[in-house]
Amino acid sequence: MIASDALALGGISHGFFTREGGHSTGLFDSLNCGMGSGDDKETVTKNRAVVADKLGVAPDHLLSAWQVHSPDAVVVTGPWQGEERPRVDALVTKTPGIGLGVLTADCGPVLFADPQAKVIGAAHAGWKGALTGVTARTLDVMEAQGASRRNITAVIGPMISQAAYEVGPEFPGRFIEADAQNARFFTASPRAGHYMFDLPAYLENRLRDEGVGTVVNLSLCTCSDEQRFFSYRRATHRNEKDYGRLISAIALA
Repeated sequence: MIASDALALGGISHGFFTREGGHSTGLFDSLNCGMGSGDDKETVTKNRAVVADKLGVAPDHLLSAWQVHSPDAVVVTGPWQGEERPRVDALVTKTPGIGLGVLTADCGPVLFADPQAKVIGAAHAGWKGALTGVTARTLDVMEAQGASRRNITAVIGPMISQAAYEVGPEFPGRFIEADAQNARFFTASPRAGHYMFDLPAYLENRLRDEGVGTVVNLSLCTCSDEQRFFSYRRATHRNEKDYGRLISAIALA
């Protein structure tokens, strides 16, 4: 587990969990927390219980959404109670004992906390969610629960780095159309007509522009560090049939 000093706040526990310390084997070795993977579901449940224990919450109180690369965020007040998980990409709560988790394998996990208002959030930010405003929506929902942007700390966890994130010729246009200044997050790839995209820097810049008081980027690359992280892109390059999912989570005591 990786922790950020910026989130070492009273009454708040968190962790950017690596792939290490779980029960899974093979491609999913070993702390795979993704129920959507092809891993054995009972084993994934055991892995998630490991995470819940580290956070100090009950296993059924570690919650994650059905992530759909949207900008949508919802307030969580308790376990799903058997209902289908909401199809959103960010969760917010002010309820103690609830762990908010996001699953990633190259996308950006962002954990949020306002220690004064006792409001926390967790967002899954792939390129699509980042571009369409998942961080802004998370902040809006946190504010509706009593948080203040100037008091919020946001930490960007392990995700794919620019050095590993090659995109096609049509890709930069989406971002430049939204804001011409976004061109700075793209550099030329060694492959003609392609680009390297700096999604972590884009997220960091957005969070600062959105008025977050403290923004921290851990600058850890999932694709290049196989020992600690799962990576969708690395698995794809190797033609592997599946890949594990990392979990990043935060909870109020």
